[in-house]
Amino acid sequence: MNKIKNIIKTFALWELLKGLSVTLRNFFKPKTTIQYPEEKTPQSPRFRGLHALRRYPNGEERCIACKLCEAVCPALAITIESDESDDGTRRTTRYDIDLFKCIYCGFCEEACPVDAIVETRIHEYHMESPGENIMTKDKLLAVGDKYDEMIANDKKADAKYR
Repeated sequence: MNKIKNIIKTFALWELLKGLSVTLRNFFKPKTTIQYPEEKTPQSPRFRGLHALRRYPNGEERCIACKLCEAVCPALAITIESDESDDGTRRTTRYDIDLFKCIYCGFCEEACPVDAIVETRIHEYHMESPGENIMTKDKLLAVGDKYDEMIANDKKADAKYR
C-alpha cells in the first residue's frame, strides 16, 4: 500500500504542490520588508556606531589624554599620543581609531572620565580608499562638531535608562 501511495505522490508532484501551498499562504500576508534608503527602522538612543570626540561649550576639546580608553580597548584599536601644552594641561597630539579593528563595544566611552569620546548613532558610513578606516583626531572632532546636538540628546535619553 505504501509503495502505491509513493508512486501516486511522485506522479502528482506532491512535494511541488506542498511548496506552492506554502507560497500561496504567505503571498497574501502583509509584507514586513522596508525599502531601506527611503524608510528607516527606529533606532535605540544607545546604539553604538561611528565615534566622535566632543568639545566643551567654549570650544575647547574635552580629551585630557588620560589614555584610559586606549588601555581599556579590547581590540587595541585606539592609539593616543599626548604632549603638555603651554598652560600645563595635557592634551592629545594624536588620537587615532582604526575602525576595522574596533568591535564597537563602548568600553572607551564608559572609561572616559570627561565624556570626550562617544559612539554616535551614525551607521551609514563607508571607506573608498585605503587609510580611510583610520579616524584621526581631526575627523573625530569634525564628527563631534557636526552631530553635537544629536549626541547631547542621546546622552539625556541615556541618563533616563540608568
